[in-house]
Amino acid sequence: MVSTDTASFTQKLEAAQAASIVLATLSTDAKNVALYAIADALEAHAGEIVAANDRDVARGKENGLTDGLIDRLTLTPDRISGLSAAVRQVATLADPVGQVVRGMDMPNGVHLTQVRVPFGVVGTIYEARPNVTVDIAALALKSGNAAVLRGGSAAEHSNSALVGIIQTALVAAGLPSSAVVTIDEFGRDGAKQLMAARGLVDVLVPRGSADLINTVVRESQVPVIETGAGVVHLLLDESANLEWAIDIVHNSKVQRPSVCNALETLLVVESAADRLLPPVLSKLRESGVTIRADEKTRRIFPDSVAAEPDDFGREFYSLDLAVKVVADLDEAIAHIRRYSTKHTESIITNDVANAERFLAEVDSAAVMINASTRFTDGGEFGFGAEVGISTQKLHARGPMGLPELTSTKWLVRGQGQIRR
Repeated sequence: MVSTDTASFTQKLEAAQAASIVLATLSTDAKNVALYAIADALEAHAGEIVAANDRDVARGKENGLTDGLIDRLTLTPDRISGLSAAVRQVATLADPVGQVVRGMDMPNGVHLTQVRVPFGVVGTIYEARPNVTVDIAALALKSGNAAVLRGGSAAEHSNSALVGIIQTALVAAGLPSSAVVTIDEFGRDGAKQLMAARGLVDVLVPRGSADLINTVVRESQVPVIETGAGVVHLLLDESANLEWAIDIVHNSKVQRPSVCNALETLLVVESAADRLLPPVLSKLRESGVTIRADEKTRRIFPDSVAAEPDDFGREFYSLDLAVKVVADLDEAIAHIRRYSTKHTESIITNDVANAERFLAEVDSAAVMINASTRFTDGGEFGFGAEVGISTQKLHARGPMGLPELTSTKWLVRGQGQIRR
């Protein structure tokens, strides 16, 4: 039964806040011991995690979750090993807490130092993504923050198992179990209370659908770091290397179509369309991709369906791809500006001027030349894991790792000086 007890909800957040004070002063070694304990525990209890996840996946299929959401929901032994490896990688990364951002001596002898400090309590609202439970817990711990998790009903059993295992590992490492807590038992009302918990929660990070993210941004009284949907574009210009185009487009779309850095719209400059589209799209069709094409593309590649107007600007989460022929780089950039969610865009080109113009004029968190959009990821960027991929411009942008879970404060050291 879902609990709606406001008092017990507040007690959980107060316990997390108390734990954050402990975490803020922990040594790097102490945090790393806890991280390795969590990694070991995940592997030791992989069977338990998979069994819990199987219940969520079965229920998700019964409830008609899309294939993309089922993929995000699913935890296999290999994926659990990957999560464990990511936790260990976080342990090897530099501790951001206490890092000096800048420092100076004032003319009167007062010494100023700006240093990184934890936020305190980091709340996260997400859906059908049990991997986020582990990612946030590991990154929060290493950056000295407590984590409050609302993982949604779709992953209820998975998240319960994961949080229980993480809390047991924390206690074994001598840390409070309330350093990582879930509020799933409070249901949707818990999410609403979390958004209203200003003073107990320092920052809130939503991860999920555009509807979820927009709701949190609109309704939260707690400061929000906005992660965004991934309407990701890739442009092939007239100079694009054919082999690169085939491989990069295929990898961007097919490797894992349910994630936010998967390709959703392919643009091709008209002068290169006859050369590039048939081999690029044929490779996609061999992998089961449905090509949702504009009229020019359909004339060149008949094995496609007519694109609906809202296919451009749509995040499919599936083996569907919108394809459009554009007159030139100007039209391509204009199209991206209109439809992009400012997540990731890439260009395949051998024209240096086009490449540099694309980098300069496309306003997204990650802009690429001759590379798969699947690289926009905390793990691929060397962060071990990620809090999310921020598409806003304040505080953090792009994949968020350890430094993005810190704020700063000024340390002022004087010897009796007074202001005159």
